[in-house]
Amino acid sequence: MQTNILKIINVTSKGFIVFSALSLLSVSIMAIANPQSVMDLVGVQLPNTDALSSIRGVYGGVGLSIVISLCYLTFKDQTLAIGFLCMLWGFYALSRITTIYMEGKLGAFGNQWLQIELVLCGVAIALFWANVRLFPKSNIHK
Repeated sequence: MQTNILKIINVTSKGFIVFSALSLLSVSIMAIANPQSVMDLVGVQLPNTDALSSIRGVYGGVGLSIVISLCYLTFKDQTLAIGFLCMLWGFYALSRITTIYMEGKLGAFGNQWLQIELVLCGVAIALFWANVRLFPKSNIHK
């Protein structure tokens, strides 16, 4: 029974990392191909090439860096990858919550993504706890 639980946690963790990486990859590709399409989601116009290059760099380039890092960590240190996702999804949510307190209510897009990010952060925390607890110094992730 213990072996089955280990396999389930291991496969679920890898699946969550891949799901997160693919989600980030889709936004990254969209930002590189057409930065305005990313900003259309929140109704912001990019008025010049500096604005376009900034969105292309932050959502595209940084996003790709995160995706590549997650792919690498999936095979080298799965627990570290999950820990990183705790921070990533948690800080996305914290940023939206900060906006609520500093500037006021979010729109439909922001509220929907706050809920998604909170759920993803919760899943990441649960998986991180399970990985630390069940695979403290194991080579199962390699």
